[in-house]
Amino acid sequence: MANLSTVSVFILQGFSTVPALQLLSMAIFLLIYLAAVLGNVSIMIAVTLDSHLHTPMYFFIKHLSLVDLCSTSTTLPRALVATMADTKEISLPACASQLFAFVCFGSLECFLITSMAFDRCLAIYRPLTYGVTMSSQTCVSLVMVAWVSGLLFSTFHMVNTFSLPFCGSNTIDHFFCDIPPLMHLACGDTQGHEAAGFIVSGCVIMTCFALTCLSYVLIVYTVVHIRSAAGRWKAFSTCSSHLATVLLFYGTGSSAYMQPTAHYSPLQGRMAAIFYSIFMPTLNPLIYSLRNKDMKAALRKLYPQVPS
Repeated sequence: MANLSTVSVFILQGFSTVPALQLLSMAIFLLIYLAAVLGNVSIMIAVTLDSHLHTPMYFFIKHLSLVDLCSTSTTLPRALVATMADTKEISLPACASQLFAFVCFGSLECFLITSMAFDRCLAIYRPLTYGVTMSSQTCVSLVMVAWVSGLLFSTFHMVNTFSLPFCGSNTIDHFFCDIPPLMHLACGDTQGHEAAGFIVSGCVIMTCFALTCLSYVLIVYTVVHIRSAAGRWKAFSTCSSHLATVLLFYGTGSSAYMQPTAHYSPLQGRMAAIFYSIFMPTLNPLIYSLRNKDMKAALRKLYPQVPS
């Protein structure tokens, strides 16, 4: 941290570099944030209160909702307040803390999605031993491993990023402290830090992606061997929501973070981060409730005054 003595405060550009779009963006993202909070909190409460949802699949969905809520709350409220109050400054410790929390919750989502793929795979590929294998102890262990791994992963990235010297411009072309714009801002040689971050992130992301793909290969193998069309549809429908989440997560995350800093585009980075850190936490509750009869029934009990 000694290298950072030349810069003690960063300036966040916000949602847009065009002043006229700042207030419009703030209004839109405020509504999206409220929707994300309502959706994710509703799912957590519904799963907790409804005994029919006390299964491994919904246990992971509840924790995914918690992570989504924390992830979007790490970046969006501060950006909204900064836009309203016209205060773009963020201290170095606050910037480091925000990056740490954002990376932690982002990696947690990756690990949870992998655990959910494993759960769906066992439910379809090994249904006879599913109840024994996916016990409550196994589920808790998988979540604990995800948290520990996420904390270690985010600690590495925070140290790897903030051990760089920042002695020039302190203006971050983003609405929160993220790795690519900070790497782009560093005034020293970032190649070694960039390579280390790319290797570690690549190993973690590709391992999780490979395990998820393997789970779906086994799921597809099992589904195609089911003789009845109704049976095939029932088996596939149990993991269709998760598959949509997988495609959204890896589609947006890879485009945002699996590219060299030299090719970093502020506009592209901002748009990818908006989709990854704002839209995804809002869409996930919809994905897991729109086509899920049990979840819809639990939510109707939670909000009986809302027409179905």
